[in-house]
Amino acid sequence: MTTRVNSESLINSLRDLYGETVTCADIRGYCASNGVSYPTVTKYLDDYKTSRGKWNLSLQEKLEQTYQAPPGLPAAEQNLIPVKDDTFVSFGNFADIKKIIKSNLFYPTFITGLSGNGKTFSVEQACAQSRRELIRVNITIETDEDDLIGGFRLVDGATVWHNGPVIEALERGAILLLDEVDLASNKILCLQSILEGKGVFLKKTGKYITPAEGFNVFATANTKGKGSEDGRFIGTNVLNEAFLERFPVTFEQEYPTPAVEQKILASICGEVEFCKRLVDWADIIRKTFYDGGVEEVISTRRLVHIVKAFGIFGDKAKAIQVCLNRFDDETKQAFMDLYDKVDSDVDFVEEA
Repeated sequence: MTTRVNSESLINSLRDLYGETVTCADIRGYCASNGVSYPTVTKYLDDYKTSRGKWNLSLQEKLEQTYQAPPGLPAAEQNLIPVKDDTFVSFGNFADIKKIIKSNLFYPTFITGLSGNGKTFSVEQACAQSRRELIRVNITIETDEDDLIGGFRLVDGATVWHNGPVIEALERGAILLLDEVDLASNKILCLQSILEGKGVFLKKTGKYITPAEGFNVFATANTKGKGSEDGRFIGTNVLNEAFLERFPVTFEQEYPTPAVEQKILASICGEVEFCKRLVDWADIIRKTFYDGGVEEVISTRRLVHIVKAFGIFGDKAKAIQVCLNRFDDETKQAFMDLYDKVDSDVDFVEEA
């Protein structure tokens, strides 16, 4: 009578009879006792073969073989150093951020501030200037351990372990940037041991990953991890206190001063007077915002959008208008009316 064979029952039977390590003699004996062919049995054992005529049936052995399978392009062949941006103008906390990165010490850093004021850009350019590799992860409510640490993927019919961005940064000694970290759920707590500088144990492979020299973590957020009470940043969450406590320092990123902001715009647009008037306009709006007079603000990023739009359309009024369209009609009109007072040379065409 021929015994029907499946992978799981075969492995369990062989392990019960002969232990974790089996030889071709063991398999022939099993085949004779159970009425199955030698080629059929060995076909199921391909993933467990360690050498000619020997197989290791332990789960750990199979995981290690799977883990070592190449996941595509080897990490060493990728250049993760950001490109220097010639338009970048340093300001605010940039010098301190660069010092932390150049120190090569593990010193997790949290950067908070309103949208569009250069939090992420400053970390990127500090890495570019310091010739340090950067791995940026955009955090969402859906981000989980599999996204961050890694997991098994099906590649050409085989199950292969793929490092997540956190493990990649750990092994390379790179800077890990958790962008918009306040959008995360409690699944971000899988990073607790990593934020202590102790590395991480990969439960699925049985391997412990120790951080390479130079590894560090930066996190950016629009809030301080306490949620958004005014509703400006929908989707932000209250982060676990123990998670936040693992960041030794927090930098509060403000918008650049008018003089610095004018340099930023001038590096993109040659119309110096236009840049100055845009900066003055934004500065008035921000002061009104901080005083509670308006609910919206013009960010540095929004000003950059305007000068780039001017470079495309060659029309200042149109550039401002199309870049203000993201606001509600009342706010948009108020901002345009204010710009009229700052720059009388620009005439906005009323929409029909």
